Amino acid sequence: MIADRLRRALAGVGVLVSSLLVGSAVVPPSSESVRAMSVAEPELSAQMASMSTGIDQPLAVLGDGAEARNALIPLSKVRLESPGYLRRVEMSATSEGTAERCLAQAIYYEAALEPVSGKRAVAQVVLNRVRHPAYPNSVCGVVYEGASKPVCQFSFTCDGSLLRSPVKSYWDQSLRIARDMLDGDSVPEVGTATHYHADYVVPRWAYTLGKITQIGRHIFYRFPGAYGSAGTFNQRWSGREFIPTLDFANLRLKLAAHQELLDAQAGDFVPGTTVVADVKDRHAESDVGGRLDTTTQWRLEIPDPVTLSAGYRAAQAGQGPAVSVMPNNSNELGTSQ
Repeated sequence: MIADRLRRALAGVGVLVSSLLVGSAVVPPSSESVRAMSVAEPELSAQMASMSTGIDQPLAVLGDGAEARNALIPLSKVRLESPGYLRRVEMSATSEGTAERCLAQAIYYEAALEPVSGKRAVAQVVLNRVRHPAYPNSVCGVVYEGASKPVCQFSFTCDGSLLRSPVKSYWDQSLRIARDMLDGDSVPEVGTATHYHADYVVPRWAYTLGKITQIGRHIFYRFPGAYGSAGTFNQRWSGREFIPTLDFANLRLKLAAHQELLDAQAGDFVPGTTVVADVKDRHAESDVGGRLDTTTQWRLEIPDPVTLSAGYRAAQAGQGPAVSVMPNNSNELGTSQ
């Protein structure tokens, strides 16, 4: 009975790994990795393809109540491990630039409004996946996995977000973080995390993984058991990076269909301020007006120059007594004979 279950689990994982890695250069996992992966529950293996960072996946809770429900999920009692940083490999300048771009896109479109620690944590998840044999062994392969399928792994690759031009300051910061992470920086706080989601949703998979921590609005998870242990993260980075061809016509349709929902859930930035736009805002994306950025200490007040300005009073005093300019004319409007 146990042997049959183990064989079924191993077979399911083998099919899963093969399907996830189609179209990318793959280094076969070691026998130790296969043994570690074989202990994964068949149910977990079956739902991995739908474990997205977005809302186009099976959800237990969305919106109100999600934060409270997420808080009830206990932290994993498994010791926090580090998978190690992703070592650079020899690659062409083109592939290196492409890897940086893909990782920067993940940081920007998934975590632009998160603190720097949250941006780095998202990058760590991407690099953790590159090292895990259940995922493609390239940065772009991980980021764009499922981009042409109903549910993609990173939601920005299939919901139309890529059609939005990035705000330069946020993009430049994302690119710097991507380069630092690819050069060897790591985020020990998230350990071997391979998944995360925003705290305004509760995906069903949240109950099948090990909750590690929350940074900003994102909650991070690891695979259970040996499947998520540091020893399993031994896949080699191929160094061959490319961005797949996307169906931009379809992305435009998705963006138009989900515009208000995307704005309400992910928020957008008002260029030039630190204000997060609201779905009720009705102005052009380039319009910085209409919302008050309280972090700049501005207040919605119009000062009274008579009581506030000493300069105004001094100028008034220097003009002398008021002189009537009303003409002495009996025919003036409003007078009588």
